[in-house]
Amino acid sequence: MRSTLHTMFAHAPVAAFFDLDKTIIATSSAFAFGKEFFKGGMITRQEAWEISLSKAQYMLVGQSSEKMDTTRDTLAQMVAGWEVEDIQRITRETLREVVAPAIYAEARELIAAHKNAGHHVIIISASARILVEPIAQELGVDTVVATEMAVKDGRLTGEVTRYLKGGAKAEAVRQFAAEHDFDLTNSYAYSDSATDIPMLELVGNPVAVNPDRALKKHALANGWQARTFKNPEPLFQMPNAREVGIGAGVIAGVTALAVAGVFIARAVGGKGSDDKRHSA
Repeated sequence: MRSTLHTMFAHAPVAAFFDLDKTIIATSSAFAFGKEFFKGGMITRQEAWEISLSKAQYMLVGQSSEKMDTTRDTLAQMVAGWEVEDIQRITRETLREVVAPAIYAEARELIAAHKNAGHHVIIISASARILVEPIAQELGVDTVVATEMAVKDGRLTGEVTRYLKGGAKAEAVRQFAAEHDFDLTNSYAYSDSATDIPMLELVGNPVAVNPDRALKKHALANGWQARTFKNPEPLFQMPNAREVGIGAGVIAGVTALAVAGVFIARAVGGKGSDDKRHSA
């Protein structure tokens, strides 16, 4: 009888859902391994350059919802035919050099604190699972909910079977919580982007991390906690001219264009433009 009562009144497990890009890492997981894939012969110089430029633009001004969809389609086409084992090998071998230095120390500490409290930590991301999983392993996180891509005969087909952006990410949280009996009213969620407001609204403890303007405004209006992660500083790095076989003058010129794009976007788009920037 005592055991039955204990089971009936025991607290449901608590979850902590973490967005990835600009929340756990000060970079873009979707673009992080571009140089390494080029070195491995999986993409061309032109594709490596386009990935680096997209990463620079993302880190400087973010991405609109439409740009996220365009990036998804472009990357899906690019990876069609890639062997899953090759991707896993390259990400595993280069993770410590490419991504680990970009992990926020504050995020590591927070994840450890949740685990010590007995909470179930989940990384939930619009980036592809195959790229998110090695980062999760580096952090000691066992559960990943992310964008899924179809695989046939050990190769990616280029088809995106599940895309976790915006409302779809919130629905994934709701479904995951139902399947594992998590108590969302006592659970936590962390994100930097207004696109994740639907996910943040599902939990009793939403936290805005390095929030964009729209999320900062929403968090303030709703009494949500906001946190700033500073270590390391968010950085982007354009490719070395020798690494991708492009002239140094071109590198410098396009870097200048990327930086100029920040000021153009802010001057032309104003507040409304800033409010539409998203992350994965």
